[in-house]
Amino acid sequence: MTTKRLLRWTLLCTLGFCSVAQAQGYPLKPIKLVVPFSAGGSTDMVARLLAERMSPLLGQVMVVENRGGSGGVMGADAVAKAPADGYTLLMATVSTHGASPAIYKKLPYDPIKDFAPITNVMSVPSVLVVHPKLPVKNLKEFITLAKAAPGKYSYGSPGTGTLGHANVENFTQMAGIELLHVPYKGAGPAMNDALAGQVDALTDNLPSALTHIQAGRLLALAVLSPQRSKLLPQVPTYVEAGFKDLSEGGWFGLMAPAGTPAAVLKKVMEAAHKAMQDPVFKERTDALGGLPMANTPDEFALQVKAALARYQAIVKKANIQAE
Repeated sequence: MTTKRLLRWTLLCTLGFCSVAQAQGYPLKPIKLVVPFSAGGSTDMVARLLAERMSPLLGQVMVVENRGGSGGVMGADAVAKAPADGYTLLMATVSTHGASPAIYKKLPYDPIKDFAPITNVMSVPSVLVVHPKLPVKNLKEFITLAKAAPGKYSYGSPGTGTLGHANVENFTQMAGIELLHVPYKGAGPAMNDALAGQVDALTDNLPSALTHIQAGRLLALAVLSPQRSKLLPQVPTYVEAGFKDLSEGGWFGLMAPAGTPAAVLKKVMEAAHKAMQDPVFKERTDALGGLPMANTPDEFALQVKAALARYQAIVKKANIQAE
């Protein structure tokens, strides 16, 4: 590039045209979608469903990479520190941008400043399940059982600081019970031990727990959602059970490193929104009990801030400490 052309390019960038130029050629190589949890969990399921349908729309393969650890912190931090060029994206969750930032005092990333929200993809209810070996049939009986033996019964979570951890701790505080927390490195391993009866209870997103509930391998006690799930109409919400402050479930959304050109973010957003209109995506979303949440970067940013504030309040009230 000649000096004259270089100066012209620098001037265009200064005037804001670099973003447009980058977007016109984007993407020129495969895009990495980081799932900050191990394979097999709900986040992984949604990411792969979305990536499969976005790839042909973008003209490049979107490769899902699982980078679990520390309740989603390791994967989210890797994206925060990646080049802001649109080739490394994050499947963000309420854990990475709400619960974990509220629990960990020294997080390696700032959930607000270090990311560029693109779009929310899906909201999903979570469900409290127990192993069928427990002598309970509903949430009331579980609470009674736990009150009779404080600390005897355990619950698994995808890790300290995750949504599953924060939500159960919030519930135990409200119910006046004490459960032993057993953190895992991801939702998949936690679910495996719940199925084996190694832990007594688990709160997981409905998509990854549903088949086990339907098969009778786990017993659902309560759904964390504003209303009952159409897939589990017989299972009451926490609100119906008397816990009025337990009504918000989780979500999965696309984010990029802060500083990613706006035109690139727009291109990814448009592809994601189109992918969400795919009949197969809609069918699979319904089957998972999820609700598509296509919105704009600004709208998603507001949701992220609201989730962070909500979990900061929960952590303070439940006195959750990072392990």
